[in-house]
Amino acid sequence: MKTYKNPYQLLRQKLCRRPKMEQSGLDEVVQSIFTEVEKGGDNALRQLTERFDGVKLSLLVLSQQEVKAQARKVPIKLQRAIDTAFRNIHSFHELQVLDVQRERLETMPGVMCWRESRPIERVGLYVPGGSAPLTSTVLMLGVPAQIAGCQEVVLCTPPNKDVSVEPAICYAAQLCGIDKIYTVGGAQAIAAMTFGTKSVPKVDKIFGPGNQYVMAAKQYAVKYGLTIDMPAGPSEVMVLADASANPAFVAADLLGQAEHGSDSQVVLVTTQNQLVPLIEKELKLQLANLPRKEIAAEALKNSFSVVFDNLKRAIEFVNSYAPEHLILSVKNPEQLAAGVSSAGSVFLGNYSPESAGDYASGTNHTLPTNGWARSYGGLSLDSFVKKVTFQSLSKLGLKRLSQTITTMAEAEGLQAHANAVNIRFNNKL
Repeated sequence: MKTYKNPYQLLRQKLCRRPKMEQSGLDEVVQSIFTEVEKGGDNALRQLTERFDGVKLSLLVLSQQEVKAQARKVPIKLQRAIDTAFRNIHSFHELQVLDVQRERLETMPGVMCWRESRPIERVGLYVPGGSAPLTSTVLMLGVPAQIAGCQEVVLCTPPNKDVSVEPAICYAAQLCGIDKIYTVGGAQAIAAMTFGTKSVPKVDKIFGPGNQYVMAAKQYAVKYGLTIDMPAGPSEVMVLADASANPAFVAADLLGQAEHGSDSQVVLVTTQNQLVPLIEKELKLQLANLPRKEIAAEALKNSFSVVFDNLKRAIEFVNSYAPEHLILSVKNPEQLAAGVSSAGSVFLGNYSPESAGDYASGTNHTLPTNGWARSYGGLSLDSFVKKVTFQSLSKLGLKRLSQTITTMAEAEGLQAHANAVNIRFNNKL
């Protein structure tokens, strides 16, 4: 990892920029897939699945019985692990129900205002498959959808070569009340949920991670009136370490993110210059034993470390970078966390690894990347509901407010707005 010591402002800005993804031909491919799915429906999905995944499909959906059968194949040890993760994630997101309930407020006598939550009716969940099927993502998306009360939850995931779906994905889906799984992946899955086909329902909002084609497809779906969870790029972690940090722990956290993909972003920020070589030594030792060491090694090539004289400057850099995951491996993490304003999720102390949030602590692992944490928060119950405002005015309440409304309406040249108030107190316009 290349090391920078007290970088000047322009260099700090440069370090905060993520590597640009190669977009050549990407938009054209996604647009072509959307056109095929819009015109061809299920037949197009079968053809695209055979072309991109090498799988011939007859049916595009696993029935409830098939999901149950696959779920029964999950080993007991893994079942128990998924059960524990489900309970923690459910508890944390269920607590958020209180956050979306608001008391009624009488803004002035006779004028009552309040807000209520309504679930998004039809949501689409995309769960990557392939070499690393993300069972945890089923929980992270499915649990808040379940608690929010979404009427229809569509789960799409790429099929295995034998047309099956990973048993653990089926098991997690069952826990979340999802009884049908659509065996479609890639950009074509996003297109299917955008338009709807004979087999795959159309949805109102799409959630979930994926490769660059899936991400581009989600952005493209917005052109057709859908909303998505958040813009996203490659996953990333930043570790802020002081003298109290354990080099082996820090290296393990950095590698935990690096193994996601060769484009993952891994950054070390420290106030201890002597800590950098110790962590680099641990990186080499631990990397050698990883099954995905080639992927992790490639990610480390694009990663770096930054040394600052003090924690104040270090935190300023953290907030400028706005990491997806931030680990505070410092002596007083709670105190330092108060200064963090831009991060997807923060892990406090030497015994709070990022992998805890990825799987089972309870927080959601669907988080803003690519600097989007400056303006976006991570996935929550709020992501699956709409906030509807209500107001109720008595006759006396409207009378008290009438002059304010009519004066402002007339100043904007909107006489009909003023008339809607005046007509309620006299019949003369």
